[in-house]
Amino acid sequence: MNEYPRWHADSVKDALKSRRVVIISGARQTGKTTLAKEVMDKDSIFMPLDKKSIRAAALDDPTGFVKNEKGTMVIDEIQKAPDLIPEIKYVVDNNNRPGQYLLTGSANIQSLPSVSESLAGRVKNLHLRPLTQGEILRQKPTFLKKAFDRDFPKQITGYDKDKIFDLAFRGGYPEAVSYSTQTAVKDWHNDYIDTLIKRDLKDVANIKRQNALRELIGILASWSGKFMDIPPICTSLGLSKPTVETYINALETLYLFEKVPAWTKTDYGRIGRSPKIFAADTGLMTSVLRWNKKEVMLNTDRAGKLAETFVFQELAAQVDLDAAYSLYQYRDRRDREIDFLIEREDGALIGVEVKAGHNVSKSDFTPQIWFRDNIIKGKKAYTGYVMYSGEDVLQFGEDMIAIPTASLWQ
Repeated sequence: MNEYPRWHADSVKDALKSRRVVIISGARQTGKTTLAKEVMDKDSIFMPLDKKSIRAAALDDPTGFVKNEKGTMVIDEIQKAPDLIPEIKYVVDNNNRPGQYLLTGSANIQSLPSVSESLAGRVKNLHLRPLTQGEILRQKPTFLKKAFDRDFPKQITGYDKDKIFDLAFRGGYPEAVSYSTQTAVKDWHNDYIDTLIKRDLKDVANIKRQNALRELIGILASWSGKFMDIPPICTSLGLSKPTVETYINALETLYLFEKVPAWTKTDYGRIGRSPKIFAADTGLMTSVLRWNKKEVMLNTDRAGKLAETFVFQELAAQVDLDAAYSLYQYRDRRDREIDFLIEREDGALIGVEVKAGHNVSKSDFTPQIWFRDNIIKGKKAYTGYVMYSGEDVLQFGEDMIAIPTASLWQ
């Protein structure tokens, strides 16, 4: 299996020079261990808690386990021994040497109920997602700069709708990327979900109805790119609202799903405030839903959902790399909606509307034009993009531009 250079490698190296603790978190099988080993030096020590004897030592004597006089101690899968967190806190509170600990976790460590101590002020958190198309092609992440600068070439070729959907069905888990058939990819994704439910869930929540949880994964996958409505889910599963919310939180903690918050920085009274939920990987999403690519390409609703989720994953990975950017979505009570808003620290904004098809027209910009004229009102720089599966970069007014989906990585 190929090892791809990860965009976060430099971020981890830089963080270890200034922070006492660095955490690489993300779903299982996204490459956290590989990345951690890549940044280790001769003074580093690697302690994988997946190894039974090492985990036993950590659980038996957490104080002795975390002793680290020099170099970086890499503790892999830290969620398996949460009692190490307060011990690490004690050590770094009495020693401000940077780069003491590099932790990896297949769950959001800070949200675990078993973790009572906060490492705030001592830790740098980095989220490692499944591979992006840019990482697979060994391209640098330049989309955000180009988008804010309006600096795209006239054409970006080689990726029509058929090719883009091939990429979406494959997803970005490194092992799944290595398979040559869709059947093998789908089998891997479903085995992955089964293993996660049976093995990793016990680290993050007390889930009593695993069958209901598996069904919930399918429901949330089918809602990717939509605003969540909890009551119908409760009715479908026969579970109470608190139980469903606990299950959803567990799936978010394991990085299977993610919420994108609403952009609310306006005094407009009809703005929506609900987050959108997205599947963290389109390959996993299509496998769970048992979708067929040919059928999806002919189904407008499914094609749009898949295209939007695919773009989310690529955008979110680039936003993660730079604290200057924040990712949002917009919808108001008159159903004007913009799939994604990205705000730069100086207040400048770009909007991204996603289309699965290869045709684009002026009407596709209608919500963004309204947003620019009625919400932004010239107070901030705004550029509206419609991302589609064509090849041409097309101008629809001074600050409204259609761009190919492949601009995310080309």
